[in-house]
Amino acid sequence: MGGMNKEPEFIDNSAALARPEAFVSADVDVARVLESWRLSLYSFEWLLPDGSLKFAADLPEGEQAKRRAVEEALERGEALEKPVLGLGLQETIEIGSGRAVFLTLAAKGAQVLPAHILKSQMDDFKAFIAQV
Repeated sequence: MGGMNKEPEFIDNSAALARPEAFVSADVDVARVLESWRLSLYSFEWLLPDGSLKFAADLPEGEQAKRRAVEEALERGEALEKPVLGLGLQETIEIGSGRAVFLTLAAKGAQVLPAHILKSQMDDFKAFIAQV
């Protein structure tokens, strides 16, 4: 994972484990995902209007706590759940379960991250899959 000192370990997300037949795991291009997610109704909590990630201190209080929890898990060397990505109503990426994991690692310089994607949406995700 480019830009990070220590590679975190990832485990399957509990949301994907509940429906394993519906999801596939894939490595996604963080910059491309953020570019699309920028148009999400929920991106304002983590992104500035120009699409760059906010500093931790600028996040809403609840999101600061989520980011701190991810950072603390990283410091302890704990495995992180893979984020779940999907397409929203506006055909933009939505980050479901694991949003704080994805965005905290993005803020720390991750260029590629593993994620769960609905099998039924894989064709629409081809542009977001990392070319490793």
